[in-house]
Amino acid sequence: MHNLTLAEQKAQLEAKAFSSVELTQHYLERIERLDTDINSYITVTAAQALAQAEEADKARARGEGGVLNGIPIAHKDIFCTDGVKTTCGSRMLENFVPPYNAHVVDNYLRAGAVMLGKTNMDEFAMGSSNETSYYGRVHNPWAPNCVPGGSSGGSAAAVAARLAPAATATDTGGSIRQPASLCGVTGIKPTYGRVSRWGMIAFASSLDQGGVITLTAEDAALMMNVMAGFDHRDSTCIDHPVPDYSAGLNDSLEGLTVGIPEEYFGEGLNPETEKAVQAAIKEIEALGARTKAISLPHSSLAVPAYYVIAPAECSANLSRFDGVRYGYRCENPQDLEDLYKRSRGEGFGEEVKRRILVGTYALSAGYYDAYYRKAQQVRRLIKQDFDNAFNEVDIIAGPTATSPAFEFGAKGDDPVAMYLEDIYTIATNLAGLPGMSIPCGSVDNKPVGLQLIGKAFDEARLLNVAHRFQQVTDFHRQAPAEID
Repeated sequence: MHNLTLAEQKAQLEAKAFSSVELTQHYLERIERLDTDINSYITVTAAQALAQAEEADKARARGEGGVLNGIPIAHKDIFCTDGVKTTCGSRMLENFVPPYNAHVVDNYLRAGAVMLGKTNMDEFAMGSSNETSYYGRVHNPWAPNCVPGGSSGGSAAAVAARLAPAATATDTGGSIRQPASLCGVTGIKPTYGRVSRWGMIAFASSLDQGGVITLTAEDAALMMNVMAGFDHRDSTCIDHPVPDYSAGLNDSLEGLTVGIPEEYFGEGLNPETEKAVQAAIKEIEALGARTKAISLPHSSLAVPAYYVIAPAECSANLSRFDGVRYGYRCENPQDLEDLYKRSRGEGFGEEVKRRILVGTYALSAGYYDAYYRKAQQVRRLIKQDFDNAFNEVDIIAGPTATSPAFEFGAKGDDPVAMYLEDIYTIATNLAGLPGMSIPCGSVDNKPVGLQLIGKAFDEARLLNVAHRFQQVTDFHRQAPAEID
């Protein structure tokens, strides 16, 4: 059952080949057997999942149920879940149990999905390797000594290891696409404002966006049909018509123009990764699309601009964690200042503290204009680069990551090297555009991802291209040998 895609499981449930309880129990048994070595889950909600599955089976027997009725999924531990611990991968929220659901979680509950549990992640979504989690690092199912990518590494590893058919995730600078690439699965980051952030714990409010990680583009379309839509509780959510993302999956690619940025194929890109990506682009050409060389001239400025803007926003968002209202509180504080200092010093990990300090510095008097304002000006230039490119092409294609998964600790002592892991993905967040990664090959038996970037609210076209590519390739069907 676990090697079936979400779409195939949905069809089998509707045909009553097996029940939701049987499917859910199958995944729970796999999690218990395999996740000790992978560590993709922080919390497994077995009793709740089986109860939800039983209700889904009853609803189906009555001829009722939502579009994902009885399908087990996992939620990244950044989405608040009523009555279920939500930690954001941090000691700061080790015992936080929300009294409400995130909008995204409610959407999936209404659709009849079953929640298997909450997936591991870099602390407060700050990381590109899933090594910063308070709950331990996540192992890549393809190479246990390597990282799964981050910050949504738990979601990507869980789907890759067939410990869930799909999982929610978030992307602030590549945190869906990069782990999807490293784990050989499909991940999509929608347009900024396409998915409600209400109940999603904030890292950088102008960059964060919820999305999904699945095995296939077809599955991602089914998940997006439930996830996307306006929510009045989120002031950044945009009231824009939501298409049926499944409807156009089989559309022809004839006449489609794919832009190939020259800046994405140069120094720093692993040669074998480049070969796999170029071969994938040739496959899309064979399906009827044509390619055109383009330039995104300010691409090299994306990483420095991002690492001013994102830390600045995180320093503001994380100021609420002070040991007073909720979250970790130090023992026996001497006074208010001691409470603040020790609660934050003990509750936050090193990477989170590093980014808070950088952000606070960038926003401080005398430095705001030199750093934060300048970064926002660069952000506008990056957005203009994409606008100019999309006057000539329909989508943009290139590598998702510079190389396959790297070994644990390889970049732990060099934060800049770690930050450069997101060099091809960050610009998409700065511009607020949709992007996705699909498996397109492997290097030394480690997956490689092809990144597709689209115009605002054009997720359907990305899913169409990805689906047509997956119809003529089998990279999305390949699974790590040791997890079957």
